[in-house]
Amino acid sequence: MLTRREFGMLTLAGLVRLKPDATDPKVNGVRLGVQTYSFRDLPRTSGGDAIDPVLDAMKACGFGECELFAPQVEPQFSAGRGQRGGPPSPEAVKAREDARTWRLETPLDHFRAIKSKFDRAGIAIYAYNYSPNASYTDDEIDRGFEMTKALGAGIITASTTLEVAKRIAPFAEKHKMIVAMHGHSNTKDPNEFSTPDSFAAAMKMSKYFKVNLDIGHFTAANFDAMAYIREHHADITNLHLKDRKKNQGDNLPWGQGETPIREVLQLLKREKWPIPAYIEYEYRGTGTSVEEVKKCFAYAKQSLA
Repeated sequence: MLTRREFGMLTLAGLVRLKPDATDPKVNGVRLGVQTYSFRDLPRTSGGDAIDPVLDAMKACGFGECELFAPQVEPQFSAGRGQRGGPPSPEAVKAREDARTWRLETPLDHFRAIKSKFDRAGIAIYAYNYSPNASYTDDEIDRGFEMTKALGAGIITASTTLEVAKRIAPFAEKHKMIVAMHGHSNTKDPNEFSTPDSFAAAMKMSKYFKVNLDIGHFTAANFDAMAYIREHHADITNLHLKDRKKNQGDNLPWGQGETPIREVLQLLKREKWPIPAYIEYEYRGTGTSVEEVKKCFAYAKQSLA
């Protein structure tokens, strides 16, 4: 198992190279940022990525660091719909192969150029949210680590499964890079990351496996986020903040659910644990994604006042 010092050195590797004029992500000692999935509705360059609109959105909100959502880095590959329960359409098969080709053949300088854009904007990429599923080849999994390094990020966060995590483990060892498993709330599927036991099973696979705890999903699955953070803070790379109700409740505007967002942020502040907390906007808001994320950011900052 990695010591807290080793863990910290690995996760901060991508942040120490920031320009001196970078935006400070700390609010009263707690690092606040955003999962760029929050800006999934923003238009992208035709045939290209969503990097520029996502950067503009983060600058408008005033963020200093983020977890970068891989589909916003990749072009969109259109896929026709097959029949429900049937085989994928020919268009879907082609789109999957096009995505694989793009991942394997896009030069790493492309990702270094994206890092340079973030550096100029004063925003750090703390983590790359790259989520292999069963369709990924070993080469695609390996390439994700290379992309992450080129982007200057210190860790990978992954929405994946326990079965696929077994395949990821040797590559984490090869690259000596942290992979943090992101949990959801589907406790009925034993292959899903959703319970404390599923996170523990992952961490037994590799000393480089950690936890990206989504406190909203954790609450919706009827687990105690505060208790889990107190017990496992040394193994948590970063938090996702959202407000859901218990018993698989909906995503709601912050303050209307049952997720202890305020209490968790105050816990981080009080204990001085170096765990970044990232806004992940998923509820159905009345404004644009930028407007709604600003509301969430204001709520988080007020919680730390």
